[in-house]
Amino acid sequence: MKVLLINPYYPISEGPSPPLGLAFIGAALEAAGVEVKLLDYVVFPYDKEELRSVLLRFRPRFVGLTCVTMNFHEAMRVVRDVKDIAPDIATIMGGPHVTFCAEETLKEHPELDIIVLGEGERTIVDLAKAAEADAPLDEVRGIALRSGARIILTPPSVGPLDLNSLPLPARHLLPLGRYKALNLAISMTTSRGCPHKCIFCVGRRMVGSRVRYRRPDLVVDEMEYLAGLGFSQINVADDLFTANKKHCLEICREIERRDLKIKWSSFARVDTVTAELLAIMKKAGCRSVSFGVETGSAKIMKTIQKGITIDQVVEAVKASNEAGVVPCASFILGLPGETEDTLQETVAFARKLNKMGVKYGYHLLAPFPGTAVREKSQEYGLRVLTDDWSEYNADRAIVETDGADKATLDKVVVDWEEKALTYLAIITELVAKGEAGQEEAALLASLDRNMQTYGLMMDKALETHGRFQDDSQSPDGRLERLLERLAANGYAPAPLKASLTHALEKGVLSRREQDGQVEWSWRDFL
Repeated sequence: MKVLLINPYYPISEGPSPPLGLAFIGAALEAAGVEVKLLDYVVFPYDKEELRSVLLRFRPRFVGLTCVTMNFHEAMRVVRDVKDIAPDIATIMGGPHVTFCAEETLKEHPELDIIVLGEGERTIVDLAKAAEADAPLDEVRGIALRSGARIILTPPSVGPLDLNSLPLPARHLLPLGRYKALNLAISMTTSRGCPHKCIFCVGRRMVGSRVRYRRPDLVVDEMEYLAGLGFSQINVADDLFTANKKHCLEICREIERRDLKIKWSSFARVDTVTAELLAIMKKAGCRSVSFGVETGSAKIMKTIQKGITIDQVVEAVKASNEAGVVPCASFILGLPGETEDTLQETVAFARKLNKMGVKYGYHLLAPFPGTAVREKSQEYGLRVLTDDWSEYNADRAIVETDGADKATLDKVVVDWEEKALTYLAIITELVAKGEAGQEEAALLASLDRNMQTYGLMMDKALETHGRFQDDSQSPDGRLERLLERLAANGYAPAPLKASLTHALEKGVLSRREQDGQVEWSWRDFL
């Protein structure tokens, strides 16, 4: 039994990390004796002919993809190509988007055979076992599939997964070197589930309202492994890392007991942190904590069932500053009841927090399938402007309220984006004059390197220009030859040299040679 897993394209501007969900799925399959291969089109350019080559050589029984709403169309493009190349391969998709619009997805997209509903580790193994035994797939729990002209949703899986029984994510399947080269964080989880009822979020319905925890020793085992990979930061991607203070403290104490020197970040609610807890987290390596603040309007805060107050936000920021942990805040514009006045409240509150040292950002409400704001949009006074899933990126308004139309909502975000660009332009000018501070210069250099590196990856520059005859004896001379070839093909020399030198230092740029022939490539697997 062979399964090919695919991570469809997702914009690098969204700050992706190595696909953790697929790594969990891959680990579950491998533990069941299935041979797994993974393609990641976030850091590799999509090419149908290369996909054809993989399918014909690997010959998987299933091709499984994950997606969110924003990249659903990209995922379906791959599914259509899989069916065009090898019609007998069964196509499977999982993730929150298809979980909550399974029937319509299968009706509209005949190329997709099966949808995994909710958590997928147990279900995908059951599917593989059923297929290998030639058993009816409609006896597998937790899926949606066709039976003739009908769409069948099988009974849900029995009980929530025991997280401690899951094998560690199969990160050996992932092109970690490329993510490391792009200076992106690597993610992990210590729990699943969220007890809160925010009307714009789908997490509670996807993984349950009861929070399930991994044993602290297993959590820190994984942290220790990730620390050895050399990523700049670990992102603890739990919906709410601080949901259980005891569990949080046990993890921090285990990190200290092992004397692990790591940097990590986490998500928290403002009503679950104190200066004391944050200080312990800081001592264990936590550098920043992200709070979902959502709005500066007390009235909207109640409407969205966030369960926090403006005063609690301020106190959490003060506690973060006292502990030396960088506080970050995210806001959602266009929530039910939004007006020009509430928008100004939010903007004013964001600026107040910024003066207190908070890094903040705006998103525009995206009514994802499975959320209350979508299912009860009329009740909440929302007008959903489009069902073009590619526009569900939270960058521009796709929802209006009676008090705030699309233009009004977009203007807040556009103004914020323009200020960020102006700030970068000022830093660029200061760097050019030699007047920039060390932190500012480092920020600009990192952005330039990442843009250059990503461009090289997605242009397949090393694959195209990185193989040639080379008799250079010194490492510097060898790199210079590569730089010359790339510069001759239109790449700017200065940022190019900085990017490749940095990649070489991080151990993610590889050079092989034989009989005077040299081949440069990204070291995909660490």
